[in-house]
Amino acid sequence: MQTYDLAPGHRISRVIKGGWQLAGGHGEINRETVIEDMIAFADAGITTFDCADIYTGVEALIGAFRAEYARVRGAEALDRIKVHTKFVPDLGKLATLSKADVAAAIETSLSRLGMEQLNLVQFHWWDYEIDRQVEVATWLADLRREGKIANIGGTNFDTAQMSRILDAGVPLVSMQVQYSLIDDRPSRSMVEAAMAAGISLLCYGSVGGGLFSERSLGAPEPQAPFENRSLIKYKLIVDEFGGWSLFQDLLEVLADIAAHHDSDIASIASRAVLERPGVAAVIVGARNRDHLERNLAIPDIALTEQDFARINAVLARANPVPGDVYTLERDRNGKHGSVMKYNLNKEGH
Repeated sequence: MQTYDLAPGHRISRVIKGGWQLAGGHGEINRETVIEDMIAFADAGITTFDCADIYTGVEALIGAFRAEYARVRGAEALDRIKVHTKFVPDLGKLATLSKADVAAAIETSLSRLGMEQLNLVQFHWWDYEIDRQVEVATWLADLRREGKIANIGGTNFDTAQMSRILDAGVPLVSMQVQYSLIDDRPSRSMVEAAMAAGISLLCYGSVGGGLFSERSLGAPEPQAPFENRSLIKYKLIVDEFGGWSLFQDLLEVLADIAAHHDSDIASIASRAVLERPGVAAVIVGARNRDHLERNLAIPDIALTEQDFARINAVLARANPVPGDVYTLERDRNGKHGSVMKYNLNKEGH
């Protein structure tokens, strides 16, 4: 597995195992099996795990995995494992959030993960109208100086807000963004600004919540009710992109490319994103190890100029998804924003 130095002493795998699919609300899980799956990913070379304080139960699962991994592979083996969590204060708390609240949230994540220092904390802020995001980011920087946090990143900030946080002296090393063949919003201004500041992009959504798949190829357009919020979210992006028919044209091209590389649609879609400037890693939402072999192969798929030309020919017919990073989703009354849940910490863990 290819690796990437996100920061000094912080080497990540270029494919990151996402944790959202393990959170409460995604069906029953077997704790022992989940931990065994995580060990299999780590042993195979996918050594970076993404989670969040709002992914109900996931920090605790990764904490249990870390403890078991140290037991079976030795404490020194944990040096290879990097955990990327998030600090996502509830929408209802933004106006009153205190520095003590932030410190308490970080202590909670430390406790759940069984760590003395968090490898990377990715900060998200729901509402720019409650203009305290820069102030709160500086509190995270204070916790970094105290040794509670090794590195700070952001999640879903747009370019202007990322620049404000940087200007306040917060040493961001990464920005987690939605980036895929059908959603190129980061390319508008984020990529240039991030690369100039030494910030790397960690990308989710490269497989569109599973829509980039053989199962979708030739299938009727999905209709409500959808199986989960993720499918709603990414189907809305397909609509912005140009609709199901154009998406089918893209899937046909990806399937043909995949056949030439002994791969699959999802892996080709992720590999194409991994090729883009400023991208350090893609986050795959692997609920289990069923697709581990395919996930491992993503960075080594040797896409050709002809492959990219065929992909780009379809993309040239698409409508750009409007706005900067996460702009559509910030409208809580709009169709994109209404999919989100804003007070998950309040709901408990």
